Amino acid sequence: MRTILRVSVAGLCLGAALFAPAARAGLFDDDEARRAILDIRQRIDQNTERQRSGQQQLTEQIDQLKRSLLDLNNQLEQMRGDNASLRGQNEELTRIVSELQRRQKDLQAGLDDRMRKMEPQKVSVDGKEFSADPEEKRQYDEAMDLLRKSDFAGTANALSAFRKRYPASGYNESALFWLGNAQYGVRQYKEAIISFRTLVAGSPDHPKAPEALLAIANCQAELKDGKGARKTIDELLKTYPKSEAAQAGRERLASLK
Repeated sequence: MRTILRVSVAGLCLGAALFAPAARAGLFDDDEARRAILDIRQRIDQNTERQRSGQQQLTEQIDQLKRSLLDLNNQLEQMRGDNASLRGQNEELTRIVSELQRRQKDLQAGLDDRMRKMEPQKVSVDGKEFSADPEEKRQYDEAMDLLRKSDFAGTANALSAFRKRYPASGYNESALFWLGNAQYGVRQYKEAIISFRTLVAGSPDHPKAPEALLAIANCQAELKDGKGARKTIDELLKTYPKSEAAQAGRERLASLK
């Protein structure tokens, strides 16, 4: 009995001795596992925090990028508006410059016209070429227009005024001849004789000089001065024997006898 008891106690002691290291090993494994789990959790938490922080930074960067893009878009819109305004200003400036150029061209053309009107012009009357001022030519032409309309009184007045204003004009001989004709037309025979005689005395080589002598004879005939008319025709025949006026003078002389 005591032998059996000792064996049992010994077995128990042996079992306890064998069991004790296993128990300590189990406890050690649990602590390691817990620490490993805690470490893993800590790492997970750290990773999660880093991800959260990284996500937040990324979100902020995206927001900043959005704001930058929005600001850039606003700047682009402003630039578009400025460019449109500049285009409008350029178009307006182009229009203004074009208008100024047109006005300058018109002014230059007007100035050129006025200068041309003021510049002497080459004219030819009765085979004589000379320079005449535009106003001088205009007044002479107006007088000739009156003569063509048979306005002899108006012609006489216009040519008398013309000779006073332009005493040295190249039109002078022609003006004297047609003045005499206009005076003859209004029966101012004495005045006509003076005009014709002034032409012959001052310009005996003028193409109208023979006709002027014949006109003087006609005026004298109208004044009943037959003797004077015959004398003037004799002068015509001696001075310009081959002229058409001389032929007409011979016919006229026959009627005076």
